[in-house]
Amino acid sequence: MHRDLLEQAYSAMRHDVRRTLLTMLGMAWGIATVVLLLSYGDGFAHAIDNIFESFGATAVGVFPYRTSEQAGGTKAGVAVRFTNDDVELLRNVIPLVRHVSRESDKQSNVQNGNRSFTFPVMGIDPPIYDIWNLQMAEGRFLNDQDNLSHGLFAVIGSEAREKLFSGMPAVGESIRVDGVTFQVVGVAAPRMQEGDDDDNRSVYIPYNVMDVLKDNHYIDGIWLDSQGMDHDKLTKTIRESLALAHGFKPSDERAVFVFDAQKQLSQFNIISMGLKILLGFIGTVTLGIGGVGLMNIMLVSVTQRTREIGVEKALGARRRDILFQFLAEALVITAVGGVCGILLSYIIAVSVGTLTLYSALASHASAGDIHLVVAPKILVTATMILGLVGIASGMFPAVRAANLDPIEALRYE
Repeated sequence: MHRDLLEQAYSAMRHDVRRTLLTMLGMAWGIATVVLLLSYGDGFAHAIDNIFESFGATAVGVFPYRTSEQAGGTKAGVAVRFTNDDVELLRNVIPLVRHVSRESDKQSNVQNGNRSFTFPVMGIDPPIYDIWNLQMAEGRFLNDQDNLSHGLFAVIGSEAREKLFSGMPAVGESIRVDGVTFQVVGVAAPRMQEGDDDDNRSVYIPYNVMDVLKDNHYIDGIWLDSQGMDHDKLTKTIRESLALAHGFKPSDERAVFVFDAQKQLSQFNIISMGLKILLGFIGTVTLGIGGVGLMNIMLVSVTQRTREIGVEKALGARRRDILFQFLAEALVITAVGGVCGILLSYIIAVSVGTLTLYSALASHASAGDIHLVVAPKILVTATMILGLVGIASGMFPAVRAANLDPIEALRYE
């Protein structure tokens, strides 16, 4: 029976090949639009994830500033200063904390031979490697032994390497930072960097060694990463703990600034989801226009074949036989158009490849661009939408054909 329906549908489609091909073209363009728009939305979401991942998607930074509210007998404007006690405090009060690192910064004169530049020098603890998701291009990163032994070792950024060594080997060589000699033990891989950001020009040294360049008793910032905790609750816990330790109000957001990459990523994910829904809706509307064209063509077909329908009913064809006959014709057109549209979307996706997003603003940011990839989940979603549109477009003409009065149909000229 199914074979007979397909043969009848094929014969009806051959009756007017031009009309059939134009209808298939409309469906193909509609489904290709759906697939490409969904791929764009998916690529945008992946680009945002990659951007945050490159800087450390779970990183939380805590930085001291000045109070802006009076607390008890203490007036506003008092500087908040972190010490090692605050590091231990956060380590104890934040559950599931995996890594903690201190940070101390200084703009320093960095020299190699007759080359001299002003670079940001950062005294950090080894866990920063995991917190910031750093990668090494050469050599190794700083370790706990470097910190404990007060070793004069340094890891330099990729841009700092180019400026200081100009293509020559850097690992094992020496540089002078504000007149103090450090041995280069590693070169960090390039990171996404906007404009004049200092990420790739930074020089990393052990935190305990920072005292040869500046007084590092007070900590410029504390970095940590924690998973499995509500981020609003995390921020609240940090503020309340530090407020109690330093005597400022927990509501005083200027006293301590908390940067939470995961919370910002969640906000961007909401935007990405909204974009996906919008693009999916636009694609569905475009496909729906093709479905309207299919419906009109099928209605014309019902009108032209009214007498044929009357003959079939007179010979004993049931209403459901007529309904399935026209519905099968609509679904065959939909299926063939859908296959052609999916092939077209693959060709366009491969031809376009990558659309510029973050690389327009930052260097080394190709991972932050939109890569058009027709993923299996997109094909499943698009196929479901195509099936619904095909059934909806073919059902009305099919019902109309099935409900024709056989006597009136036989009289139709």
